[in-house]
Amino acid sequence: MITAYELSRKNPGPPETVEELRSYLQAALEVEHLTIPVYMTGMYTIRPGTNRPAQNTIRSVVLEEMLHLTLAANLLNAVGGTPDVANPGFVAGYPAVLPFSDPSLPPVPLQHFSPEALDTFMLIERPRSFVPPDPQATGWTSIGQFYGFIRQGLIDLEGSAEGSTIFTGPPERQVGPEDFYNSGGEVFAVTDLKSALLAVEVISDQGEGVADTIWDSDDLHFGEERQVAHYFRFKEIRTGRRYGRHDLPRTEPSGPVVDVTWDDTYPILGDTKVSDYPPRSQVRRQAQLFNERYAYLLTLLDMAFTGIPRAMHYAVPVMLELRDLAQRMYRNPHPDDDRARDGYHASPTFELVDDHFDSARVQATEVLRTDPTPTEESAR
Repeated sequence: MITAYELSRKNPGPPETVEELRSYLQAALEVEHLTIPVYMTGMYTIRPGTNRPAQNTIRSVVLEEMLHLTLAANLLNAVGGTPDVANPGFVAGYPAVLPFSDPSLPPVPLQHFSPEALDTFMLIERPRSFVPPDPQATGWTSIGQFYGFIRQGLIDLEGSAEGSTIFTGPPERQVGPEDFYNSGGEVFAVTDLKSALLAVEVISDQGEGVADTIWDSDDLHFGEERQVAHYFRFKEIRTGRRYGRHDLPRTEPSGPVVDVTWDDTYPILGDTKVSDYPPRSQVRRQAQLFNERYAYLLTLLDMAFTGIPRAMHYAVPVMLELRDLAQRMYRNPHPDDDRARDGYHASPTFELVDDHFDSARVQATEVLRTDPTPTEESAR
């Protein structure tokens, strides 16, 4: 597979070979995953019982990022690649650089619920039409632009396949709706150009809106209620007001007020490491346990994406477990007295190492061996 460094040496644009396409799609997995700890941190640092509309909104985006991660894996499998999400290198150190992005995009930090966090969320999700063309750019400047490159690459490469096809991956590796519990869109198998372009469209539209509007396209593709895209959901929180039916992308929301109380949060330091917590302390044990369980989540996803789609059934309860572990940590004042006096709290660190994944794979293999036909109830 082409490395990120090699791709960074060329001007940004569509992939020109199937090997490059696979590298773009692996990068898409990394982009989709990179947002999940960022949004989770914003959501779970909200104090219990407060900011419910904001928490529900961020949660809806996290679930759709899981959908995007799965669709990106289906795309990569469809063109003969192999998703790789269960290794330390897949989990970016925060602040994190978005893969293949232009240096004008700043590294993405972990932040507690705050206006600054929502500004970061909006920067990640900003529509491509909001970003002026930059002929000097050396990478993509919006996620929508990045998926636009992937879309064009799919079209060009399939068109030049000369009676063959680039969609050579084994169909049994596709994660379908029977394997995926979610809200916000449907998972579907990617088997040809039509389904591949639909997957790209769903990912892009849910993030930035369809056809330069504030709305996603779930009503068109899945018969679901139309809702505003991720960027605009975050702007509703940031401005404290919902969008109205006739609002436009470049106008301010004009609908009902959203009750947001920015002080109802657990402030954290986003660059905290496990080593910052005292040895043998409870908070250090909690941080280590969180990292172990997060590696288990990624291992289940990796197994689901590489031939055992039913492993996806076990991911949902692990996400609920991670929620509880994170919220428990945030309630602890930072163990450093100076930082605690400044009002900071302990937080998960998302530091994963090979040993975490080795142990997680042993556990996941045993679970799948002893429960070969999971149901939603048994997975819980």
